[in-house]
Amino acid sequence: MLKHNPSMTKKEHIQYWIETSEKDWEVVEVLYQSKQYVYSLFFSHLVIEKLSRANWVKNSEGNHPPRSHNVVYILENVNINIPDKQKEFLLMLNDFQLEGRYPDYQHRIYHYCTKKRTDIILENVKDIRKWLIKSLQ
Repeated sequence: MLKHNPSMTKKEHIQYWIETSEKDWEVVEVLYQSKQYVYSLFFSHLVIEKLSRANWVKNSEGNHPPRSHNVVYILENVNINIPDKQKEFLLMLNDFQLEGRYPDYQHRIYHYCTKKRTDIILENVKDIRKWLIKSLQ
């Protein structure tokens, strides 16, 4: 795995974000299988965030994306057209990075994240993940 450091080339930065997102996707699957739905969605957001950062690096002059967890914000600063439906979903997905980081939010999200809801969200994440990977080619 590449180590993230400031002296990397643009290509290495992009590869770093892709590789770390792939490892996080493996974690999503393990967490989902163990019925840890909230954490699987937290890591799903992380996957999309890292692929968004890779797209930012690819389509920007710099190699260091904004220090934000808001994937819509990251992608809006890139020349990528985000369909309204995907934008709405990504805004909702942003909630899971907050829920995973701050324990006081977790109580209410555990009741929300049933297997059925998680399945629906993960299907959308899979589609967006494919879209972001394709946009990197």
